[in-house]
Amino acid sequence: MSEKIVISPTSRQEGHAELVMEVDDEGIVTKGRYFSITPVRGLEKMVTGKAPESAPVMVQRICGVCPIPHTLASVEAMDDSLGIEIPKAARQLRELTLAAHHVNSHAIHQFLIAPDVVPENLFTTAVESVSEIRKTAQSVVETVAGEGIHPSDVRIGGMADNISEVARKRLYARCKQLKPKLDAHVELIIGLVADKGFPEGLGVTNAPTLATDILYGDRENFDLDRFTEIMPESWYDDPEVAKRACSTIPLYDGRNVEVGPRARASVYGGFTERGVVAQHVARALEMKTALSKCIDILGELDTSAPTMADFDVTGTNKLGVGAIEGPRGMDVHMAQVADGKTQFYSCLVPTTWNIPTMGPATEGFHHEFGPHVIRAYDPCLSCATHMIVVDDEDRSILKNEMVRI
Repeated sequence: MSEKIVISPTSRQEGHAELVMEVDDEGIVTKGRYFSITPVRGLEKMVTGKAPESAPVMVQRICGVCPIPHTLASVEAMDDSLGIEIPKAARQLRELTLAAHHVNSHAIHQFLIAPDVVPENLFTTAVESVSEIRKTAQSVVETVAGEGIHPSDVRIGGMADNISEVARKRLYARCKQLKPKLDAHVELIIGLVADKGFPEGLGVTNAPTLATDILYGDRENFDLDRFTEIMPESWYDDPEVAKRACSTIPLYDGRNVEVGPRARASVYGGFTERGVVAQHVARALEMKTALSKCIDILGELDTSAPTMADFDVTGTNKLGVGAIEGPRGMDVHMAQVADGKTQFYSCLVPTTWNIPTMGPATEGFHHEFGPHVIRAYDPCLSCATHMIVVDDEDRSILKNEMVRI
């Protein structure tokens, strides 16, 4: 007899979500549904009608964990809409900011999953390692982008300022010093995940991977014509789930996709492993790639070079696209500027892409592994929400502005 297992909210992730699993007599998941129950964000509406410069400042508040990707996706979308080509040094500083954020964010995720994979005798070692890595990564973000959480120096047209030569040398030395520590940390995490003994094939889905770049992002590799966005009631076959779900379902070529570190490694690095273990391994290895990127940029950066382009903020009503590879996956912002005001703004945030993929990834294994599958994707629900207006009586949808591209 089929039974329904509900985990609400799912734990040790950012934001609130629910996992509903139908299981058979053996407790094996036959149907997995995962959906956001985090309240509305609404920031796209707030930036509409305001000066373009308002958008990056406001939309970075979408999420307290991913303010860097949202800021960068926003300025990239505005740059595209306004026809701006930013200086080389500005591009390097943006890439440096995101690379450092990758290191920091992945370390945070490893802290969240530590109770799953780290034995008691190594717990202090692992947590102290996470703290040391985060401290260095955040110092890079803070110095380069102005602030560690909400980066004030990432601007439309480039970066507000270049860093000083003294700062470049100091950060270069710190990142080089961190490298052996981070390499040891990555080896520790990969080893602990292997030792956990997750069942072979856990978390594997047939969803295709989607990424635009190995680490930073490239709007040229995101085809807007291949993208569609549907309402939850068109995706979930359980009406109760569809009514409660707070996010749209983005599709690429008509299918749900997987984004994030494993997707990037698959698309650009030939990484062929799939499932829960592969997610953790790809994420850990990406920390090494990101730190190497930081070191390379800090070794090459010309601190005397300009970082701001000249541009006209009036705009031509072109739909600009910013595609940034955040730690959790591709973060796409779209902006349209005319008459000096933002006319339209929309975000396709990383976890939104993974939401329809995570539920099916729990299927075929005992429901006790369900939370492990979800956490392997490192979901962040605080940004993956949209707004609709529903009738208080029958919960029917009165106004739907989720899908407007």
